[in-house]
Amino acid sequence: MKKVAVIGAGTMGNGIAHVFAQFGYEVSIVDISQASLDKGMATIEKNLDRMVSKEKISADDKAATMGRLTTFTSTEEGVKTADLIVEAATENESLKFKIFEQLDKAAKPEAILATNTSSISITKIAAVTSRPDKVIGMHFMNPVPVMKLVEIIRGYSTSDEVTDLIMETSRSLKKTPVEVNDYPGFVANRILMPMINEAIITLNEGVAGVEEIDTVMKLGMAHPMGPLQLADFIGLDVCLAIMEVLYSGLGNDKYAPCPLLVNMVAAGKKGVKSGEGFYDWSHGTKELIVADNFKK
Repeated sequence: MKKVAVIGAGTMGNGIAHVFAQFGYEVSIVDISQASLDKGMATIEKNLDRMVSKEKISADDKAATMGRLTTFTSTEEGVKTADLIVEAATENESLKFKIFEQLDKAAKPEAILATNTSSISITKIAAVTSRPDKVIGMHFMNPVPVMKLVEIIRGYSTSDEVTDLIMETSRSLKKTPVEVNDYPGFVANRILMPMINEAIITLNEGVAGVEEIDTVMKLGMAHPMGPLQLADFIGLDVCLAIMEVLYSGLGNDKYAPCPLLVNMVAAGKKGVKSGEGFYDWSHGTKELIVADNFKK
C-alpha cells in the first residue's frame, strides 16, 4: 500500500494527510473547495515548520513530506490510483453515504475505503458500496500529528485481511491502533460524549459555572482540559451530532443531548470554529475567557 487519498481538507483531513505523507505515502487530498485545499496545505506546512523548529524533523524531511502531497477538486481524479481512501468529511450520515457511493464507483476494485467517522455505523456506510468487506473505520484523534490513538472499527462484513492490513498501516504511522466493534460511538465517544453532555447538564442546572466545572475535572481528575473547553474545541455541533447517534442507536434516555447544547448549536454558538461556545474564542485560543452568556 503506497498511495492514499484523503477526502476532506479540514482539520482532520489535513492532519491525516500530513501523517501519511510524513511516513512515506503518496497522498492525494480531495476537497470540492480549492480554498479549503489551500488552507489545508498551509496548515500542514505550518505544522511541519513547527516540527522543524523543535528539531523533531529536518528541513529536508519537511520538503519531502510536502512533495508527497497533491491536491484535487475532482474526486474521480484524486482517488483513481489510491490503494487506501480515508474519508474525513463532516460527521453527517447522509453525506457520508453519498461520498461512499461515489468512492465505490471511482476507486479501483481492490482499494480499501476507510472512514474517520467518530460515531456513525461502519456497517451502514459499507452497505451503500459493492465492497462491504473492504470498508473499515479509522478514527484518528485530533490533533492527528500528535495523538497516538487510532480506533479501528470493523463493520459487520469487514474482512480479517483488511482489518489486519489497516492495523499494520496505522502502526507504520507510529500510531497505536485499537480494534473495536461497530456500535454507536464505538469506545472513545461512547464514553467521552456522555461525560461532556453531563458537564453541560451540570452547567444548565446551575450546579457550578463554566470555569468551576472545568477546573474540577482538570485538577480532580487530571484531565488536560475541562469537558466544556474540550467541547468547544471539538465543535458543539459535532458533539450534538454524536449524542444524537448515541441516543437513536442505543435508545437510552441517558444519551439524550442536553437542551442547552441543542439551543447553542441552533444559535450558531459552536465553539472555537464559530468564535464562541462556553468560552469566547474571538481573541484566539491562548486565553480562557468565559462567554458572556455564562459569566456570573
